[in-house]
Amino acid sequence: MIEDLSKVRAVVTGAGQGIGAAIARGLAEAGARVVVADLNEDNARDVAAAIGERARYAKVDVRNRESVKAAIGVAVHAFGGLDAMFNNAGIAQVRPFLSITEDDFHTVIDVNAMGVMIGMQEAIKQMLAQGTGGSIVNTASIAGKQGYEPLGHYCASKFAVVALTQTAARAFGKDKIRVNAICPGVVDTNMWKTIDQGFRDNKLSTGVDEAFERFAAGAVLGRASRPDDMVGVACFLASSGSAFMTGQSLMTDGGMVFV
Repeated sequence: MIEDLSKVRAVVTGAGQGIGAAIARGLAEAGARVVVADLNEDNARDVAAAIGERARYAKVDVRNRESVKAAIGVAVHAFGGLDAMFNNAGIAQVRPFLSITEDDFHTVIDVNAMGVMIGMQEAIKQMLAQGTGGSIVNTASIAGKQGYEPLGHYCASKFAVVALTQTAARAFGKDKIRVNAICPGVVDTNMWKTIDQGFRDNKLSTGVDEAFERFAAGAVLGRASRPDDMVGVACFLASSGSAFMTGQSLMTDGGMVFV
């Protein structure tokens, strides 16, 4: 049973589709008020409209501090504050290890790691100003626990998310700010369509969904993940049910990686 989140005011980045959209919907269904934030403003608007009166939307580029501050500002203006920040926005790129360029590395790291850091920093500043604590949830990955070829720079970015999660948890526990991460596995989203296409482009697979199905076969629960599989743990981490949990990276991968 998901705890009532009617007192929770949240921002979810990357919420225009996939995991982020599912989390935003799930939070709202549990009673939270949520800002649907995404680089694609049309997608964010559509998701917020489908949720209804509990939602607002914001265009956000997580690489840009002022953009992130503005998205948090939407929550503060519309709902009166911020209780939960979901740093979910991310990108993936397939490159064989020796083909990763400096530009490739920065492209992925800037969104997946620096973007999470900025989101955490700005959320923490708001929570400190409120003086009431809060919950920060970062989307890491099984790729933050194990390295996978040909996703070296993506894995590096997700290892960074785990490190940032642990660091902030230690730094701000005294302020009642909890920082945790979720680690999805192979999720049926547009990101994995991009990864699957990348495998084909690099001649590492031939058929559509071949790489997706090959990786998903590693889940001991017998199927690929769906975005809705992340909702329960996301709501838990936003709730008082996880009030004594911080610095953790929860595997939500159907049993692909045991740590």
